[in-house]
Amino acid sequence: MIDILVCSARNIGRKKIRSFLTAVGVAIGVASVVLIGNISKSGSYTILNELDSLGFGGLTVSANTRSMGIERKQLNNQHLDAVRKSAYVKQAMPLITRSAEISSHNLQAPGVVFGVNEKASQIISLKILYGRPITKSDVASNRNVCIVDQKFSQKFYSRNNMVGKKISITLNSMSEIYEVIGVAKTGNGLLDGLVGNYIPDFVYIPYSSVQNATGTKTFDQIAIKVSEDSKLSIGEIGLKIVDLLKKDCTMYDEYVINNLSKQKDELVKLFDVVTVILSAVGGVSLLVASLSVMIVMLVSVSERTREIGIKKSIGASRFSIMTEFLIEGMTITIVGGVCGVIMGNLIFWLGSLILNFHFTIKIDSTLLGFLFSVVTGVIFGIYPAAKASKMRPVDALRY
Repeated sequence: MIDILVCSARNIGRKKIRSFLTAVGVAIGVASVVLIGNISKSGSYTILNELDSLGFGGLTVSANTRSMGIERKQLNNQHLDAVRKSAYVKQAMPLITRSAEISSHNLQAPGVVFGVNEKASQIISLKILYGRPITKSDVASNRNVCIVDQKFSQKFYSRNNMVGKKISITLNSMSEIYEVIGVAKTGNGLLDGLVGNYIPDFVYIPYSSVQNATGTKTFDQIAIKVSEDSKLSIGEIGLKIVDLLKKDCTMYDEYVINNLSKQKDELVKLFDVVTVILSAVGGVSLLVASLSVMIVMLVSVSERTREIGIKKSIGASRFSIMTEFLIEGMTITIVGGVCGVIMGNLIFWLGSLILNFHFTIKIDSTLLGFLFSVVTGVIFGIYPAAKASKMRPVDALRY
């Protein structure tokens, strides 16, 4: 066996450039599979964190305000108190969403205003980097204060901290001046880089201030963070909350529950399907690279026909001849697979540094790409090896 290994290594070394190019082809195929797998895992992690920061880890309840021309009641403080008393609810807060025009520092841009209360940092993971969060007294006194994110601060003032500055927010054609009391962390560097130019600016203000500006006393939704101790699923908890609110209503569809966690899971599943499709494309490139291994080995068999005849004439068995060529093919694919794994992870690491997103290695796709390269190397190396082992010494020596 040692002699077979030595001969295989020597034969690979004879055609250095050809062996190198074949291994590079395998490495590129493996690297594409590894890179796609790592991007999918990092992308899923990024999307989950981003959606959790926007409150997609829980539930929202909204009133079906109009259906079949019938006016319905809207959510108010009584509904909020009823939800908070539920044993399945850990935190609940009113949520009002309005489109607005935001201007500051001689700049103007469309934005979305979120009316929240002092629970915002706990329910939608609003992480304050500078300044302070919205307090209970801000809500009670309808103060014109707001929280912006880093992206907003950079856009309007070219710096991360703009606490103490004034911005103008136009709601229902009425403009009012709001003081910036806090700057929150912008969601994720990857998402900001990819879609940051296509989404409006977000501003968080006390929900009572939105009510005061729009002349209403109701809420659009109630954002809920469910209790972690409950044995029920989020969907079952949502049904319990709706049943609780339906006690004083006459319409069966008075309230609508939005299971944001379920929507998040469906989005992640869709992302996984796209990953499988892209991985299949990477697998095709790896398959083509493995076919090149068979072509190279067939050429090697043709070039070494006389050598095979000499070995068989002095007693080499079919098994030893076949093993020698199989080891050559496997060596090329193993070297290419190892280089591909290193290259794929290195490219992904460099990309994570440049684009500022989470770096994580997907072990299963890495192993799958490497094992696939080795297995295909064996499969496509069997035919050339079998062809070499079946040669008759007389015919080989006559070549």
